[in-house]
Amino acid sequence: MAEFKYYWEDMQAGQVRDLGTITPTREEIIAFANQFDPQPFHLDDEAGKASVFGALSASGWHTCAMAMRLMVTNFLNYSSSLGSPGLEGIKWLKPVLPGDTLRLQSTVLETKPMSKRPDVGLSRNLWEMFNQHGHKVLHMEGWGMFRRRHPAQTP
Repeated sequence: MAEFKYYWEDMQAGQVRDLGTITPTREEIIAFANQFDPQPFHLDDEAGKASVFGALSASGWHTCAMAMRLMVTNFLNYSSSLGSPGLEGIKWLKPVLPGDTLRLQSTVLETKPMSKRPDVGLSRNLWEMFNQHGHKVLHMEGWGMFRRRHPAQTP
């Protein structure tokens, strides 16, 4: 079994991790939208200006993908992550614009052992992404599955 820096036992409720920053360019926003969310306000400056966002803006799914990139690069690659059974909620709170510097923060909300897998623990986390002005642009909650350093004994 590979050795990781972080296992389920290393996650405690209330623990906060700063997971770095990312800055999307206009070209990246348009490229993502072309492939995955081709709505006009994600593809065209003028359509963005005419929208409720007031400018070309990143897809909310692009914002989630950038958050995932930061999470993987700065935490999951060093952990015993086994994936996720799903999310409880996603909120896109402010538009993400070209050149915004986004910072991801993750807070452990709760942990519990997985009932059917004594070698796996669950961690429910809050992901919050902020722009360079300190405004929250993304709020997401969900569960992660992690290998346990010390599996529970089965009866």
